[in-house]
Amino acid sequence: MAKYRIAWMPGDGIGIDVMDATRVVLDALKLDAEYLHADIGWDFWCREGDALPARTIKILKETDCALFGAITSKPQTEAKEELAPELQDKGLQYFSPIVRLRQLFNLHTNLRPCKSYPGNPLNFRGTEVATGPNAREQLVDLVVFRENTEGMYGGVEFFPLPQSVYEALCLNPKMKPWKEKGLENVALSTRIVSRQGCESICRQAFEFAKKHGRKRVTLVEKPNVLRETGGLMTRVFRELAKSYPGIWADEANIDAICMWMFKNPQDYDVLVAENMFGDIVSDLCAGLVGGLGFASAANIGDTYAVFEPTHGSAPKYAGQNKVNPIACILSAKLMLEWLGEQAMADRVEAAVAKVIRERKVGTYDVGMKSTTMEVASEIARNV
Repeated sequence: MAKYRIAWMPGDGIGIDVMDATRVVLDALKLDAEYLHADIGWDFWCREGDALPARTIKILKETDCALFGAITSKPQTEAKEELAPELQDKGLQYFSPIVRLRQLFNLHTNLRPCKSYPGNPLNFRGTEVATGPNAREQLVDLVVFRENTEGMYGGVEFFPLPQSVYEALCLNPKMKPWKEKGLENVALSTRIVSRQGCESICRQAFEFAKKHGRKRVTLVEKPNVLRETGGLMTRVFRELAKSYPGIWADEANIDAICMWMFKNPQDYDVLVAENMFGDIVSDLCAGLVGGLGFASAANIGDTYAVFEPTHGSAPKYAGQNKVNPIACILSAKLMLEWLGEQAMADRVEAAVAKVIRERKVGTYDVGMKSTTMEVASEIARNV
């Protein structure tokens, strides 16, 4: 019997391509694992009315963790239009399967490392790059902790706005003008956070910094406008910071940090944010280290975890064997770390770094012409 049972969820589009490539690397490592294919994604929504079938949930409950490729998601109206004819007008509602997974398994922490590797032509560079042959790469190495189950992505939304919800919200006089617009014209998304959720993600950011010798933890919020939800997160962050006197704790508004990180990304170390703000700032970080082709993520709960590249399904490139597999391969590296296979994880990262540095192979996004599998094979050869 294999040491590990891993749910294998390619999903849609290029998710299939990058997962096939990642399997080449895992096989080269000789990881003692059984991979159980699990259905997820847009095709299952269209054919079955469920992007996360019950059979997949059963597999997840019987495995140690999961590796996930990518999914296609569309607005509710388009989602209903693409349902099979026999499923039309059944009252089915599309809900992102990865968001549902995070909530179902309480994968409360989204960990997104953003690390640039020497040799990547798309790494962030400072102004000195213009000085000629002595210019040097400005390498970035930071980690984003994103709360994964609450906030703006909690999935509590309404359209049209029900009368009962409107009446409940009318305890706040600011709601009254919306009545004049007609409730049938009003959509509402909620941003719900709890003290427990705020404390969990902030504490994990501080603990990570402490464990790995990182000196700064920055809260990304907007409490001057989102006074209640942002205010709660900020108060919790400040209170927890008192328990970590050796770590510099500071705060930045989501809009401001998008400017400061673009100018001085090396100044930051660990970022912590609620769900949507964490999503936004981690994509900015990805842009600083070469793009989404290098951006990995871990969705971590108390007893289960799902690992994924942060890019989408890019349907126009599906099956073309041309996209960058490194984000998915680095997600597998995070999976190995979570499983306790640190030596294997180190081998994967070293191989990725070597391939990027040597620039013998590389996909179109870094100005080269290698295929997805050629990159994966070169990384596998080096592990």
